Amino acid sequence: MTDTPAEQGLPPALRFLKGLVIVLMITMIAGVITITAVLVTRMPDANAAPTLPERITLPDGKEAEAVTIGKGWVGVVTRDGHFLIFGADGALRQDVEIAP
Repeated sequence: MTDTPAEQGLPPALRFLKGLVIVLMITMIAGVITITAVLVTRMPDANAAPTLPERITLPDGKEAEAVTIGKGWVGVVTRDGHFLIFGADGALRQDVEIAP
């Protein structure tokens, strides 16, 4: 005399939705693993520091406002509107006037 109802399975629409959620979860996990692997293998060496000259001497009357480093050169923006480009040895290569 058991009056417990027989256990029924999920409705077909709900089973389909459950399958879609599982497929989406697997796809997202694979995507995160792939992106992580690509970033780890494609990133340049994070410990490689740029090479800086031992000394940079600004011309008289120039005051540095910003500095940028490129491959083989260092750029200095001065307060009076000039962009000074120094070589890897610290010698001034070019002086470009920036229009106000």
